[in-house]
Amino acid sequence: MRGPSWTEIAARGRRCLLIVPLGSYEQHGPHLPLDTDTCIAAALAERAVELPFVVVASPLAYGASGEHRGFPGTLSMGTACLAEVVVELVRSARTSCSGVVVVNAHGGNGEALELARRRCQAEGDQVRVWNATIESGDAHAGRTETSLMLAIAPDSVRLGAIHPGRLEPLQQLWPELRSAGVRAVSPNGVLGDPTLASADEGLRILEALSARLIAVLRSWWSEIEFVTSATSAR
Repeated sequence: MRGPSWTEIAARGRRCLLIVPLGSYEQHGPHLPLDTDTCIAAALAERAVELPFVVVASPLAYGASGEHRGFPGTLSMGTACLAEVVVELVRSARTSCSGVVVVNAHGGNGEALELARRRCQAEGDQVRVWNATIESGDAHAGRTETSLMLAIAPDSVRLGAIHPGRLEPLQQLWPELRSAGVRAVSPNGVLGDPTLASADEGLRILEALSARLIAVLRSWWSEIEFVTSATSAR
């Protein structure tokens, strides 16, 4: 995907919606790359380019991943820092677009994004957060994420290193996860069964998520356009 130039942004006269893909750099089991969440967020954002009012920024590749700190390779900026980063990005986008949508593919970023959203909206910025959640999916590095990566970046999946992790429902594991982190619960970092993954399933999930995202973006753009027009008319 070719990124826009500054002149192309200027030509829009702020009549666009900036999409910021947000992921993480954290362990995803022995078989998936550390930037799995970022790859998923970027792939979803790229599919939204078909909308004429959308501009996609480069992904924000680091998030709040403290729960994975027990695994080598995990890099986390933490909740407070991530919130500050998002706020500053939104502030810097004020002269370029009518609103900002963060496409988030890591659940651990949720608290930071809510903090950032509230602060940005208090400052008058139009900010939305869209989370790439799959209701029937497993928790981490299991069937769901492995299927998505087999569809998005198959060469990044270490097929010989795929092994199941903890299979209990996340609600059952949550107390220990919250207090001790993922490594205390699952030594290989997997919560789910990636041996069941397939590229076909990943493509179906990707298409379903993309359709949801595009529908939401159309709705949000109508709302933001209305607010922007009403403000300009005062």
